[in-house]
Amino acid sequence: MRFWLFVIFILYAFFSPFCIHGQSNNPTQENAYKIMFYNVENLFDTKDDTLTNDEEFLPEGVRFWNNHKYYSKLNNIYKVIVSIGGWNPPAVIGLCEIENRKVLNDLVNKTPLVKFEYQIIHKESPDRRGIDVGMLYRSDLFDPISLKAIPINYPDQPDNKTRDILYVKGLANSTDTLHVFINHWPSRWGGQLESEDRRIFVASVLKSNVDSILNSTPSAKIVIMGDFNDYPENSSLSEALNARNNFDEINNINLYNLSANFKKQNIGSNKYEGEWGVLDQIIVSGSLLNSEEKMFTSINDVHILNSDFLLEPDETYFGFKPKRTFSGYSYIGGFSDHLPTYLIINFKQ
Repeated sequence: MRFWLFVIFILYAFFSPFCIHGQSNNPTQENAYKIMFYNVENLFDTKDDTLTNDEEFLPEGVRFWNNHKYYSKLNNIYKVIVSIGGWNPPAVIGLCEIENRKVLNDLVNKTPLVKFEYQIIHKESPDRRGIDVGMLYRSDLFDPISLKAIPINYPDQPDNKTRDILYVKGLANSTDTLHVFINHWPSRWGGQLESEDRRIFVASVLKSNVDSILNSTPSAKIVIMGDFNDYPENSSLSEALNARNNFDEINNINLYNLSANFKKQNIGSNKYEGEWGVLDQIIVSGSLLNSEEKMFTSINDVHILNSDFLLEPDETYFGFKPKRTFSGYSYIGGFSDHLPTYLIINFKQ
């Protein structure tokens, strides 16, 4: 009898610390959850859309994009999502470079993600390549209240179409209202300086929408995430959007770029000519950095997932780089040219 009492005591002593402290390290519905962003790089279905330039990603196209490659890509994205959340995958997921609603529907219903019952928010954008942004959410953890696609209309280039910004307002974990903006800003094609004006304009559109929220609700909890095709120190983010990289003084109505510190740590979400950069970022309003609030985060709660399975050797510049679906036009069955980033949101009951 004493032996079994001793065994029970040892088991309790071993496991109880995990039970007590696990809530602070592993998000649960009660005290925390994760918000994720991922540029999945060209998630196209295999069907021809006559309104967009998707010919490259068709069975008869130059990439011979067939069902096998398509469903392998979906399952790779599923693996990434589960790697971030484990037994409790992210509550909110922002995605970019998706072709349409169908690919999102296949992702959440034709992979093991189906058991988490993710819901979809998506609006077709006028992008000429036919790539959009979209959002997945777990209805047990996020309850949408309203949404809109914010169009980008360049005054001097009315025919230059790009992705909308997706805005979703919802109730997070039955605790507080959360405003989410999902972005995929214009590329650097043609050069960073030559294309900068387009990103600055998109930043001004986003800033106007954010200011509208903060003017009416100064304590609003806002998360801005996306592939901005600029770095935290670039003018579009640091000036036009006014996302601050200094966290010494926090003001509710200011925006703070939580991804700005990755550069100092030599961590990035993308690699260009041997250098890691942070094009994929998460920005929050100051009120979300107030730990006295019922819903909050911190500068230490933002991460980039750089697990080994997402990487391959960089034979040109050494080290490692994201493992893509294609190397040039050769299919290698990887994931994306970007790594996912995610934020932990904490809750007080």
